[in-house]
Amino acid sequence: MANFSKSNVPQFSVDVYQNEFLPEGGREVNGIVTVTSTGGGTTGGSPLPGAAAAPGYGPGQAPSAAVVLMVDCSGSMDYPPTKMRNARDATAAAIDTLREGTRFSVVAGTHVAKDVYPGNGQLAVADARTKAQAKEALRKLSAGGGTAIGTWLRLTDRLLGAADVDIRHGILLTDGRNEHEAPEDLRAALDSCAGRFTCDARGVGTDWEVKEVTSIASALLGTADIVADPAGLAADFTQMMENAMGKEVADVALRLWTPVGVEIRFVKQVAPTVEDLTGRRTEASPRAGDYPTGSWGDESRDYHVCVLVPEAGIGQEMLAARVSLILPDPSGEGAPQVLSQGLVRAVWTDDMVASTSINPQVAHYTGQAELAQVIQQGLDARKSGDFDGATAKLGRAVQLASASGNRDTAKLLSKVVDVVDAATGTVRLKAKVAEADEMTLETRSTKTVRVKK
Repeated sequence: MANFSKSNVPQFSVDVYQNEFLPEGGREVNGIVTVTSTGGGTTGGSPLPGAAAAPGYGPGQAPSAAVVLMVDCSGSMDYPPTKMRNARDATAAAIDTLREGTRFSVVAGTHVAKDVYPGNGQLAVADARTKAQAKEALRKLSAGGGTAIGTWLRLTDRLLGAADVDIRHGILLTDGRNEHEAPEDLRAALDSCAGRFTCDARGVGTDWEVKEVTSIASALLGTADIVADPAGLAADFTQMMENAMGKEVADVALRLWTPVGVEIRFVKQVAPTVEDLTGRRTEASPRAGDYPTGSWGDESRDYHVCVLVPEAGIGQEMLAARVSLILPDPSGEGAPQVLSQGLVRAVWTDDMVASTSINPQVAHYTGQAELAQVIQQGLDARKSGDFDGATAKLGRAVQLASASGNRDTAKLLSKVVDVVDAATGTVRLKAKVAEADEMTLETRSTKTVRVKK
């Protein structure tokens, strides 16, 4: 068991990158907010200057955690038969990765949800004995029935909600479309579960719906990916569980305070993936709102904040926004803890060079957000038969991926289009595209690269 001492409690820091200078009459202010958590997980590390620590854990302690593994057991998991076997093996590998003392459960998902281990609405405590029992229960799983993912999520919520733990997390595997409940039922389940636990979602094979799987991960602040070959499930599940076990602090919120007269255009996570948080704001006070960021371990993420400020004269300056990392009081009664904060400023100048230069971080992530958008638009156009539109959008995607150094996305795009000239975005649609390649591009379209320092 890892030793989580006071010396490796997570330390949070906030850095703001922006060009604060505006021309006369200028109103739009952009800032890239880099949030870094260091010294948590098992890697240790020294506190950053000016960074605040999250609540500590004593020697030999780790944050308490609960994990539910949702395994698709619908009839389609039997085609081919190796799919169900790989799913069982992958879940067993994830169980082996659980930190001792972690509470856990295994849910078999069909058109209904059943907690197959330990059962009776309980969570087991991970140790050698319970891990062996859970793997024995896995061996008895068989495929049959339909798919109603909302029921899996609601059962997971009940199981996790009964646990008095710091970190609540789900891992969901599906191989098919959510055909045995209405779309609004899944949406209602996601709305009900949002903010209560985080969840990573995986689609295995190529018979599932990308937008369903990515919507689950998006709503529950987790990751989404495709495992086209079921043989890759065990490695993927092991990595997911290692990441889950590395989380130290849950329910961290990005709080944005703005002065009177300032309008918020958007708040987006832009690295490691693009995720629009604008609509997820919850009011904290008349001038401040919180945007959820989920659980944190040793990691760094970037957020793009864009606000409109009132016009002001040359030489005037103002605080356009204050960005804070907030940890709610567990009792719900006390004041939240401020982990770190940064300032977004606006200064009006008649220096045209200063006011027209675009901050490199802002420019980079504006391009990465456009890249995610045009990939989705291009794939949608291709599916609808608008090949000219698809060529234009995917050509622009190739151009953006090349310019920003997003090699992974460029490689995925090259399996869907023939690249004639990456710099100008000149491409031809491939006549035949493997379904797995198209689904991989769509699933990973929001993955970004960090700005080049």
